[in-house]
Amino acid sequence: MKLYPAIDLHDGKAVRLYKGDYDQVTTYGDPVSQALKFKEQGATFLHVVDLDGAKDGSFKNLEALKRIINDVKIDCELGGGIRSLSQIDTLLNIGVKRVILGSSALNLEFVKEAVSKYGSEKIVVGIDCKNMKVATHGWLNTTDIDAIEFAKKLEAIGIKTIIFTDIAKDGTLEGINTNQTKMLIDNTNLNVVASGGAKSLKDIENAKSIGCYGIILGKSLYSNQIDLKEAIFKYED
Repeated sequence: MKLYPAIDLHDGKAVRLYKGDYDQVTTYGDPVSQALKFKEQGATFLHVVDLDGAKDGSFKNLEALKRIINDVKIDCELGGGIRSLSQIDTLLNIGVKRVILGSSALNLEFVKEAVSKYGSEKIVVGIDCKNMKVATHGWLNTTDIDAIEFAKKLEAIGIKTIIFTDIAKDGTLEGINTNQTKMLIDNTNLNVVASGGAKSLKDIENAKSIGCYGIILGKSLYSNQIDLKEAIFKYED
């Protein structure tokens, strides 16, 4: 299993939201310094989200992302507001390893086109949910789309990896939603990365035990609930 430390970008700074609420922001300063810290603790791949892009559909933190890639020299995946092939081109050209499609993935033709052009190793889809219903546009809107049915459609058109986030858990340190995550694992052949709510090494252990491909760690690292170096040593393959 792979461990992905998270850096959420807002106004050029590293931040964390509580349950996806843009009005409940905690700021952690310079994202490059944070990325360097994660790398020093053993991380080899970062999960980066452009929160402003997720809400508005345009790159607002591209310079911060470039600095992380160029100064820290660490692999990154990026999600948040990616809604065109030209945006994917821009990200891959500056060195992003994987591009995460969120709201735009509801357009399955767009996903199919992206996978065809860039390959399934470069394109992953983030499925963000409230009560197993897909949420979009920076979690501001909840649809009637069932997460499992949506995941099956993505698998059918070539997606190999999804990032599953239970919004109700994100930033809460209440533990990952093991039951919902396992439902996706059991009902598809996708690589499922768990996200949202991890608070302890036990959560990482639980994620690994149900067959997660990876887990994203956010607030648990910023609040020192999880020691990243220890977690990587114990659980990363």
